[in-house]
Amino acid sequence: MKYAYATLFFLPLISHAGAVDFADLPPTVVVAQALAQHPMVKAAAAGVSVAQASKDRLVAGPHEFTLSMEGQRRRDMPLDVSYNEQIVGLERGIRLPGKGAADAALGQAGITQAEYVYGDAHHETSRLLLKSWFTWQREQATAQEWQAQVSILRRQHEVAKKRVTLGDAARLEALQAEAQLTQAEAQQAQAETTARLAANEFTRQFPGIALPAAPQLGKPQPPPAMSDAWLEKLLVHNHELLTAVAASRRQQLVAQRSDAERLPDPTLGVKVSRERDGQERLLGLQLIIPLPGAGRAAASRVELAGVDVAAAHEAQMKIKVDTEIRRTLIEAQAAYAQWERLTAVAARMTENTQLLDKAWRLGEGQFAELQFARRQAGEAQLAAVRAQLDANETRYKVLLDAHELWAQDGHADEDEAGVNKPGAH
Repeated sequence: MKYAYATLFFLPLISHAGAVDFADLPPTVVVAQALAQHPMVKAAAAGVSVAQASKDRLVAGPHEFTLSMEGQRRRDMPLDVSYNEQIVGLERGIRLPGKGAADAALGQAGITQAEYVYGDAHHETSRLLLKSWFTWQREQATAQEWQAQVSILRRQHEVAKKRVTLGDAARLEALQAEAQLTQAEAQQAQAETTARLAANEFTRQFPGIALPAAPQLGKPQPPPAMSDAWLEKLLVHNHELLTAVAASRRQQLVAQRSDAERLPDPTLGVKVSRERDGQERLLGLQLIIPLPGAGRAAASRVELAGVDVAAAHEAQMKIKVDTEIRRTLIEAQAAYAQWERLTAVAARMTENTQLLDKAWRLGEGQFAELQFARRQAGEAQLAAVRAQLDANETRYKVLLDAHELWAQDGHADEDEAGVNKPGAH
């Protein structure tokens, strides 16, 4: 059974292997393999095996057979005779009725909680992958935008030098063009360094995913609206909340089991003795009943108080998760609207710069005005590209939280956790 769990958790996404890939994301199959090999996911998968072994231990119970062997020599002083005697005993604690079923339920609750911890680790690792991927995309796109700006400014510098040579412009224009070009080259070098750092961080975290030569800028799609259906969907699939719910349920079982332990388990034994060199043989039964004390009652009160702690943590986690879900949807909607605005601004800025450049080449415009317009257009274009990536990233984050992107199988059914069931404490 435990090996089946290991196979199940180390090979997630099998049912999603044929899913449609997104053009601006790594292939789904490659992502599945990378997530399964990430240390955070592997540790959580091992935790499920630990929980399974813990359940086996609980089902087996704490009691084991105890074999005792005793040898002694009897000396009969009046007769001046010595006898060899042996005593063999076998005893075992007997788990009282109801405790075995409680231990089995407690072990299963531990497995359920471990599965949700695994799901949360898988989800958080998926978030890390998504964030690292778009961080690299963003920095690489920034470097490419600066490279494009450098190419434009280099041509502008060449034109300025030619105009100075022909006497159509003052030498100051060539100096200004050179200064603007040098500044852009410095920005490009800085952006390329940042992109390399982002690429290094991504490949260290996910060595199984190769970065493409250039970022793939997909056209943003409108994110889901803030509806009750989406809020419910995101809430049901939140592993952090599911883990808190499972922990609360498990603590209830722990408290019930501790309360049952206030009545100790008896120990039943049998003894066989051979006395006076076998002249006498004895067979005896023994029953040992521990007398409960204040310690057992105190232990039960401790676990019962833990139920209130776990329930409070579950309630707080539900508030936290609900807040994060709403924030994620709001951020996705805001990012999409911002991309639309900045794209329109960048288009107008670019058109304005083209008109000023044409006028300057014809000797009808001011170079300083062209420089200012070009700088604004470059910044607007860069802002639009970054907004495009932000819009895509936040939308994918919503899909990821809703299990519509890189969803994993192999954990307990979320509905069984009772996230949306009243009184599920």
